[in-house]
Amino acid sequence: MKTYQLAGIGNAIVDVISTVDDRFLEQMDIHKAIMQLVERDRAEALFAAMDDRAQASGGSVANTLAGAGALGLRAAFVGRVNDDELGRFYAQDSDAVGAKFVNTPVTGGELPTSRSMIFVTPDGERSMNTYLGMSAELGPEDVDESVMADSEIVFLEGYLFDKDKGKEAFLKAARACRSTGGMAGIALSDPFCVDRHRADFRKLVADDMDYVIGNEQEWISLYEANDLEDALAQATSDCNLVVCTRSGDPVWIIRDGVRVEIPVQTVTPVDATGAGDQFAAGFLFGLALGRDMDTAGRMGCIAAAEVIGHLGARPKSDLRAAFRQAGLLDS
Repeated sequence: MKTYQLAGIGNAIVDVISTVDDRFLEQMDIHKAIMQLVERDRAEALFAAMDDRAQASGGSVANTLAGAGALGLRAAFVGRVNDDELGRFYAQDSDAVGAKFVNTPVTGGELPTSRSMIFVTPDGERSMNTYLGMSAELGPEDVDESVMADSEIVFLEGYLFDKDKGKEAFLKAARACRSTGGMAGIALSDPFCVDRHRADFRKLVADDMDYVIGNEQEWISLYEANDLEDALAQATSDCNLVVCTRSGDPVWIIRDGVRVEIPVQTVTPVDATGAGDQFAAGFLFGLALGRDMDTAGRMGCIAAAEVIGHLGARPKSDLRAAFRQAGLLDS
């Protein structure tokens, strides 16, 4: 038995949350209800202006690992943080939510730990200002091959594919995992990222991935297809396990040429942040337990429905109990 059932590599971003009014947004020139990337000086100014800050470790794959850890998987997270206040907090918080932070915070790093300053107004809108900082510099030196080789499943975050060193880190991790019989996969993350690195993404999917998770727009972008069916036909010729989420429509999972369709639960969203991350957590939980694709997909949909029902990108209720109630998990 391997030490970890699931290991993930992704951006290590501290979510820093503060409640403000619309006047504050105007005074600070913050664009309401969108996410925008900011530079270091702007990030430090916004951080200093936040009162009554609440902090949580975040990032797309980190959220997935936290969800998987809460479900009981033995999980590990690979990320890059500075040895500063937020970096030490991130490492400790990741451990606390069940995703062991396997990298030591970098002493004397030139960039501070990544953070997303999230301003919540009384109407519930979240205005996000993200400084990528140190996490965007993750490279192969941050990947311990022994950890990857000792993991049953590895999950990679497409956002980190924007830099060559991120690509090198992914290849190192995937090949180490697969060398000992594990499965490696990726979330496509963003159609614009796919656009920028289409050839490299396609080579990665065809040569080094055992599964890929993406939404409709990401799959069409990856294969420059006329429609989703065309894109998925190409995808399944490259990869044995393809997952396509479709924004409220049934999820399609195709394994070894066999497609299953997973209905989604209609939920009025309170906060859609993290829906894809928690779908991945539930799906990978089922995959790690050896469940069939219908069961794993239904687990993913239940996890996604839970997280959009409240603020925050991580589950707040007992998903194992929800899985048992749905007949997907024995007591």
